[in-house]
Amino acid sequence: MSAQIIDGQAIADEIRTNIAAEVARFQAQFGYPPGLGVVLVGDNPASAQYVRMKRRACESAGMKSVGHILPASAIQAEVEAAVKALNDDPTIHGILVQLPLPPHIDEPTILSMVSLEKDVDGFHPINIGRLAMKGREPLFTPATPTGCMVLLERMGAQLEGANAVVIGRSNIVGMPVALMLMKANATVTVCHSRTRDLPDIVRRADVVIAAIGRPNYVKGNWLKPGAIVIDVGTNQIDDPTAPRGYRYVGDVEVATAQEVAGAITKVPGGVGPMTITLLMQNTLKSAWRSVGATT
Repeated sequence: MSAQIIDGQAIADEIRTNIAAEVARFQAQFGYPPGLGVVLVGDNPASAQYVRMKRRACESAGMKSVGHILPASAIQAEVEAAVKALNDDPTIHGILVQLPLPPHIDEPTILSMVSLEKDVDGFHPINIGRLAMKGREPLFTPATPTGCMVLLERMGAQLEGANAVVIGRSNIVGMPVALMLMKANATVTVCHSRTRDLPDIVRRADVVIAAIGRPNYVKGNWLKPGAIVIDVGTNQIDDPTAPRGYRYVGDVEVATAQEVAGAITKVPGGVGPMTITLLMQNTLKSAWRSVGATT
């Protein structure tokens, strides 16, 4: 078996074309574009690069993008002031606080400050709480887990009654995507660093979401033949043959996994482009909601 490669970039490009058309329609109707505000604290290179990518993507779709870039030495009050400024700005419809924040910043407090109506990253406690409850729906769901779900939908995954294994229990990916899978009526097992007999658990999965942050961790012989594998990992490893001396790999060992899986995401080019795209989609959704429309 040779797995079908899930091209997240191609799917994201298709969605972004639709987003750009909707942004133009919004601009034409109201005279201003949807706006995304970003708060970045510190000089983490990966976070800074991610924020630049988000800003470029927004601008290419015609959205307004505003950044509050603070040094790692910023104090709690300065970060809170940046969030408040974006909350109070009527031209900003979505707010993203880039995680992780420096250790001296109270992350739960900062995330709780983001206006519920502008929480396009879906991390406000009320949005997460609604996601966890039957019969309740959040205003927004986190972008990366939502991207995983869209990829599964595009692959025609039959989630109802399926066995799904999520490897990783972070607040950013693992826990939200597990909740979303449960709402899709999958039977979900969440695994982590303390899980016993992890390969045996993964072998029973029809769907595997790998989000543990360890390069090439999940091996092909862990997988059930035909399983759909969504690899969220983006890990930098040394590679003297690469132009920059390094390259990026996922949490799944693709060389062995693609001989067993039915489908597997590209890394890079799989979940990453979907994350930015769904963030833009949430911002557009918020902009329409701000004027009393759903689309």
